[in-house]
Amino acid sequence: MATCVVMPKAGVSVETCIMGEWVKKPGDKIAKNDVVFTYETDKSVFEYRAEEDGVLLHVLVSEGDDVPVMEPVCYIGKEGEDISALLSPAAREAVSEEAVPEAQALEIGAVPLQEVSAAPNPGRIRISPRARAAAGRMDIRDWSGIAGSGPNGRIIERDVRAYAQTGAAAEDRAADVSAEGGADLACPERAEKDYTDRALSGIRRAIARNMHASLSGMAQLTHSVSFDATEMIRCREKLKASSELLGLPKVSLNDMLLFAVSRILPKYPDLNAHFLDDRIRCFAHVHLGMAVDTPRGLMVPTIFDADRKSLAQISREAKSLAQECQSGAVDPGKLAGASFTVTNLGMFGVESFTPVINPPQTGILGVCSVVDRVRNLDGGVGVYPAMGLSLTYDHRALDGAPASRFLQELCRGLENFSAMLAV
Repeated sequence: MATCVVMPKAGVSVETCIMGEWVKKPGDKIAKNDVVFTYETDKSVFEYRAEEDGVLLHVLVSEGDDVPVMEPVCYIGKEGEDISALLSPAAREAVSEEAVPEAQALEIGAVPLQEVSAAPNPGRIRISPRARAAAGRMDIRDWSGIAGSGPNGRIIERDVRAYAQTGAAAEDRAADVSAEGGADLACPERAEKDYTDRALSGIRRAIARNMHASLSGMAQLTHSVSFDATEMIRCREKLKASSELLGLPKVSLNDMLLFAVSRILPKYPDLNAHFLDDRIRCFAHVHLGMAVDTPRGLMVPTIFDADRKSLAQISREAKSLAQECQSGAVDPGKLAGASFTVTNLGMFGVESFTPVINPPQTGILGVCSVVDRVRNLDGGVGVYPAMGLSLTYDHRALDGAPASRFLQELCRGLENFSAMLAV
């Protein structure tokens, strides 16, 4: 009997996943442990591997669809197995159409469009992300005339391509040009689009949602300071020179900042906390989030109990977490639970910026670039390397004075980094 494959649950808090790529297509043979499809959360990308041999009989969702966990996504069974009894009426229509070669189905006049539709589109038009993108490329803006052949009358990509072959599509495009005042007709060189629409990825949507909620739901304020990074840079050079002899990792300035924050933050419990509307949850230990730039977007893995770890341990863990994020293989559990976050834009030459808090945290520290500055030294003028720090905090949770004291003490610690290592 055919096996119904459901969208896996990728983490305790994950409710929906984005369907990624269908590595196997309907009709393909599948061996146990073959990758059938990929799926993604707002944190990472995963692969679903077949649990047994078989054939991919039918897929229920399209690439890019937002699918609730534990919802059916496909059927795997024996070649030629009849699964019509397991499907909804709309899905049965889609199965029968999949048996028709695509080139034949799209031949002009081969099939009346009304016969392709599995069900009418009641109320809201249901269209898959791939179909929406295809419609955009073909300059089809009105979807109401497209008959959907997907499950429950959903418009899928082949429906758009079929519609594009009809006279109705040409009329729609002409109507769009007329509505725009015929400007494109007057200027033929502008008739072709000079833009592309790209659907937001799961992680981009999550970032957009979280950052909007952060700025609209908090009373955020940013303080910016700088400190003399001479001692910090000198200490790093010593560690770098001794790394092979002492078996140390290659410690970066960012690792040193993470270490310093983990030592100073416990003295300011309202910054090492979550704001939960009617209460503040202060953590006994520092669970330090570190912002990582990845090809898929910003990720913030957590170094748990950072205040209990040495500089070498923090350095190793930070590098490991960054690599996991960039490869897309990070465990979702490592992307949650931070009590405070550090984000570094110094490598881009940024001298000051306003980092946005990751709710429900109450603070985030932005690390800026090192710049040469001039000051009085023993009655003369000297140049020193200054590093900037930008602290954004939730004014609902704490006031400007304690936030400034945290920055002040952190700067003192970084200016005397060698002594901090001895504590």
